[in-house]
Amino acid sequence: MSDSTRMVLHAFAALADLGEEIAETSDFEEMVRSALHVVLGTMGIRRGAVAEFDRGTGVLRFVASRGFGDTHPAEVNLPRKSREGANGNGNGDGSAPYAHALQDYALVEHEIHERFHEAGVEVVTPLVVRGELVGVILLGGKASGVAFTQEDRELARALGRHVGVGLHNHRLLREVERRAEENQKLYETMKGSYKDTVRAFAAAIDCKDKYTQGHSERVGKYSEIIAREMGWGDEEVEAIAIGGYLHDVGKLVVDRDIINAPYRIDAKQSSELNRHPAAGYEILRPIQHPFADIPLMARYHHERPDGRGYPEGLKDEEIPPGAKIVSLADSFDAMTTDRPYRRRRTFDEVVADFRRNSGKQFSPQVVVALCRALLKEARGETRPRQMMRLLGRDYVPEHTLPALEQLIADLESGAHLTTAQASGPA
Repeated sequence: MSDSTRMVLHAFAALADLGEEIAETSDFEEMVRSALHVVLGTMGIRRGAVAEFDRGTGVLRFVASRGFGDTHPAEVNLPRKSREGANGNGNGDGSAPYAHALQDYALVEHEIHERFHEAGVEVVTPLVVRGELVGVILLGGKASGVAFTQEDRELARALGRHVGVGLHNHRLLREVERRAEENQKLYETMKGSYKDTVRAFAAAIDCKDKYTQGHSERVGKYSEIIAREMGWGDEEVEAIAIGGYLHDVGKLVVDRDIINAPYRIDAKQSSELNRHPAAGYEILRPIQHPFADIPLMARYHHERPDGRGYPEGLKDEEIPPGAKIVSLADSFDAMTTDRPYRRRRTFDEVVADFRRNSGKQFSPQVVVALCRALLKEARGETRPRQMMRLLGRDYVPEHTLPALEQLIADLESGAHLTTAQASGPA
């Protein structure tokens, strides 16, 4: 086999090895170090380095080095003439001077060679991908002392193209990640603005009812806590919180005198008030919400599993899960806050109401979730104690916890059904 044939086979083998290193190594700096090792081993060179070019700043940053010790800096600024090239690709007005493709790579090669000649650099190979400089390879002399031939330089360029592709792909990946991060930040900003708008809207709803200010905010919080206890995902939990904030939006079309009546309203006024779920649905339906079920939560949060709710008299599985959660959160807040015609109930009375109305007014699974969340907070098992903060520190006395535990056990076992049947309709 002739020397030229051996050289060709050797070059092909080296290219295959280099391609494998670049393809299989996910860590960028490890990939560059491995690629440099292949290049140096293939050409019998003891020292070399790979630098990545930052087109935004005109800086060459060394990513991998072998055999130079501390003789070269971590990065090198290219002169403007090298960055802009002989073909004058700069903007000409001083703005964004590095954002163009470099054309005269001989200037780059000459500049780097001049800077590192005393360090033993004999060959500088610009790494160019699609007409754009992505980096350079610096090569010291051969271990054998033999001078570089033209074939050696061609091989260095061929190997360099593979390394350049690795650098280029990494640059593209970083750009994608940067843009994804920017888009995520924009999304989070927009989502935050949406939440702030929803809270402001909820506050505006509650302002119409002077006796229940803060109600929508609390229903949103309780709904969020219940959904999380039920194992819902973050997106679903966020949706249920929004549904809680907006569940009473339909009250905007109800006469203020009815909402603020300091007494139990009559049948006619009750019929007027009962319009608000359907009205809320009509208000929310045309809006492009991030979460599709929010209008349905407003429409159905007064439905009951026993079919005695409104506006449609839906039963159990016909009621959307989100509406079941908002329904309980709404009732729980009504029971645990003062109203103009009554004081808030004691926690014993709330537990008794849950027992009496689970399976009738409330979904047992939702009641279990709320009770579990309450129990965990009362025992100090979860932080922050959001429900305790909303209810007041002393609202859930220690002596009521066994009754709460028993209620959870009965609801999970189905024992509440016998009790409910014996007590008759709510």
